[in-house]
Amino acid sequence: MSQDHHQARLAALLPAFAAQKGGLLPLLQALQREVGYIPPACVADIARAFGVSRAEVQGVISFYRDFRSEPPARHCLRLCLAEACLSMGAATLAGRARARLGAEIGARSADGRWQLEGAYCLGACACAPALQLDGELHARVGPEQLQRLLDDEDEPC
Repeated sequence: MSQDHHQARLAALLPAFAAQKGGLLPLLQALQREVGYIPPACVADIARAFGVSRAEVQGVISFYRDFRSEPPARHCLRLCLAEACLSMGAATLAGRARARLGAEIGARSADGRWQLEGAYCLGACACAPALQLDGELHARVGPEQLQRLLDDEDEPC
């Protein structure tokens, strides 16, 4: 999507949210839903609309882990690293995912196709270890199942 498209989406969203008390966070959520991330070029317009500094807007974006300032990777693998999952083998899964994708937790693969993230509870403690692949929860995941999931997503469309 182009910069003009991002600005047009922002312009369409701003009136509804700028008038709301506490509308900054909902605006950022709506913009990310629409374009996939918060384009850095939009921060100045957002700040102006809410009467705050660019630093304040950037502070909100950087505070919340779910906000992105760059386009998302094609696939996102979130590994639960909470105690229940760690006790059931999540560290092994994390090591295999890092090796397979060539990315550390919190980073993208070199080809930009994969984002590898840690999560600190996916709500599936009784079915540990758990992970999310492109938003879909998988529980009681072993190394072989992880490999199959990653292989399935790596196949060309």
